[in-house]
Amino acid sequence: MKLMGLTGAIKIVFSKPEYIGMAAVVFVAMFFILAYLSEFVFFEPYFVLYVPADRAVSFVTLVTVAAMSGLVIPLSVFRLILLNVQTRKIGGSFIGSLVGVSAGACSCGPVGFAIISTFGAAGGVATSFLTAYEIPLRLVSIAILGVVYYTASRSIRAECRIK
Repeated sequence: MKLMGLTGAIKIVFSKPEYIGMAAVVFVAMFFILAYLSEFVFFEPYFVLYVPADRAVSFVTLVTVAAMSGLVIPLSVFRLILLNVQTRKIGGSFIGSLVGVSAGACSCGPVGFAIISTFGAAGGVATSFLTAYEIPLRLVSIAILGVVYYTASRSIRAECRIK
């Protein structure tokens, strides 16, 4: 199987419906969890998606983290299950995915701030840090997920090459 660039891995992985479904489930779950915690989505008294103009950049980074997670996790699962790659090689991919997702989720808005603030002075420092650096933390998360995508795609491309 001859692959052209890094998009060849996407063609291979997402040619199977179960990986498309996995990507959709991961994206939707990540999006709704992060959007709810960041107070972009409200479920009571009605379902409402509200993005204030001053928080549009935060919303875009949230959607990007959810989309990148939906792309990277099926690639990593594909490498693990179908390519029979050693778990030592794949571990970095899953750790990178988890770090990227948690970096995007750690700036989770007022709900997270309320939980963090229960830790006293340290919680206050953490709250002010997360408030000031919410967007940069999500950008770091996107960068981490981008590196994981690159390494997973490169690995899949190398494993699927005809020798």
